[in-house]
Amino acid sequence: MSGADFTVGTRGSQLAMTQSRWAAEALASASGLDYELVTVRTEGDVLTGPLSQLGGTGVFATALRSKVLDGAVDLAVHSLKDLPTAAVTGLTIAALPQREDPRDALCARDGLTLDELPEGAAVGTGSPRRVAQLRALRPDLRIVDIRGNVGTRLNRVAPGDPGDLDAVVLAASGLKRLGLEGRITEYLDPHRMLPAPGQGALALEVSAELAADSGLATGLAAVDHLPTRLAVTAERSVLARLEAGCAAPVGTFARLVDGDLELDVVVANPDGSEVMRRTESAPEPSVEAARALGQRVADDLLAHGADRLARLSL
Repeated sequence: MSGADFTVGTRGSQLAMTQSRWAAEALASASGLDYELVTVRTEGDVLTGPLSQLGGTGVFATALRSKVLDGAVDLAVHSLKDLPTAAVTGLTIAALPQREDPRDALCARDGLTLDELPEGAAVGTGSPRRVAQLRALRPDLRIVDIRGNVGTRLNRVAPGDPGDLDAVVLAASGLKRLGLEGRITEYLDPHRMLPAPGQGALALEVSAELAADSGLATGLAAVDHLPTRLAVTAERSVLARLEAGCAAPVGTFARLVDGDLELDVVVANPDGSEVMRRTESAPEPSVEAARALGQRVADDLLAHGADRLARLSL
């Protein structure tokens, strides 16, 4: 160790390192402490194949969480959309910094938008949620399952020298954090394609035994962003009530509008043949009200067959 005041566990990808460094810098600025990044290799970095078949949620989170629990690092930085909804004994999400753009983004050849892609165009994504919504919007598209880091995916739609894909769909947040927003040809409006629960948000997870009066705890409290916490609490409450993993064809988007917390949810058949959408709101929201809002919407969806539609294993 370098004598840093706190250590931050992170995956080793360029995006993960960029996000973790951003979060660590914000925390260091708020606390006046120095930090060190510690790279952790996770199961999701080692295994190959479609993400939806890698054993459920948590393939990117388990190793990081273990490092916090055994004291090897002081905190872990997670992409919230990859984090299972079930709590882990001994850990707490102490801070959710202000969310980056939660939307999905299309990166297509020749500056094309989703509607402008030619019939039968090949679009790459590793997300069943995106697949279902893309098929609902454009059943003619050829969807290609892809993996790899952001750069690898973008290179399959190389500008001026197209690869094997006409477009890929990625999270706008990751592209922006990497300074690659120039590759985005269309930000996909949530009214058309709802993002993953928690997309664009980072979770700073620490030991539940962290002293409340420590400099690190003070810094975490300072970077926690209440509007983000309210929004993602409602979104992840939907996922938890549906007992759906982060690979399920479920999209959500919550935000504060004139003091109310509005929540949109979509549950889709994986083949895009049928889609259920709901929109509800909670006035004067608190974290508990946000959680209840998500549960209420999920209960309504389940009452109308969402588990059958999305093939959830309830």
